[in-house]
Amino acid sequence: MQVSGIGDIFNLIFFGPVINLLVLIFQGLQALHIPGALGFAILFLTILIRILVWPFMASQIKATKKMADLKPHLDALKKKHKGDKQAFAAAQMALYKEHGVNPAGGCLPALIQIPVFIALYQSIIHILPGGNINQINSLLYFPQLKLPSTLDPNFFGLNLGIKPSEFGSQGFLLLLIPLLTAGLTFVQSKMTLPKPIKHYPSDSPKEEKEKEGLEESMGQVQSQMVYLMPIMIGYFAFSFPVGLAIYWNTYTILGIIQQHRVSGWGGLTDLTVRIKNLKFKISKKQKDYGKSVE
Repeated sequence: MQVSGIGDIFNLIFFGPVINLLVLIFQGLQALHIPGALGFAILFLTILIRILVWPFMASQIKATKKMADLKPHLDALKKKHKGDKQAFAAAQMALYKEHGVNPAGGCLPALIQIPVFIALYQSIIHILPGGNINQINSLLYFPQLKLPSTLDPNFFGLNLGIKPSEFGSQGFLLLLIPLLTAGLTFVQSKMTLPKPIKHYPSDSPKEEKEKEGLEESMGQVQSQMVYLMPIMIGYFAFSFPVGLAIYWNTYTILGIIQQHRVSGWGGLTDLTVRIKNLKFKISKKQKDYGKSVE
């Protein structure tokens, strides 16, 4: 096979293997006569690739958390060395060294994953109704894997090629998909933030001032990440075929699980505590009610 240009190299290293894996899973499910084979193939491939990049994601989450924890200290250094870029750079590197932080630690794992997920995205786009089946077939390693010109797009009553923006002809329930996507993205974005800072009556004025500075710094991060990202991803889910939502939501759910395993609930800590307290109160009321009835 002659390879020339970045596109051909990408197809050879990333897109080709991913599309072959997707088609192999799909054909296997088809051979087993499993309904919704196309949807399950997208689901299984997303899970498989997410597991393969799990170590890179864990490394990225840890590095991002360290950088987020250091942001208030960096803000303090900026104020201290305002106007002196050389002194700030030296103090910044000393801070990173003291806390064992590699500034590129969060970037490198992300860069490794990007071409893999672009290949996954393109594979799903091409295999969905309206995609380029001919291009898929041209990249398959074995002729036995070749796909017919049309595939059954149904998955639990949904047409994987339909866009939620076309809900007029498909029903308003289709709008739940981008809402779910936006909600899951919000949860993951919120979890990437540091835990909320607690204030105590015993805090000294100095401690109170430091905590207010930390909250101000965290607030800037929240406004940029937590609300804009879910809106943007939700809009994408609204505009693209439903089949892509299976990929994105599966990927996000696994990301939430990994985020919790590596760094806990993060910015959702307060909410989870409130939910636990509410469950405890409801359970206590039910027990008290049961005793009063007896």
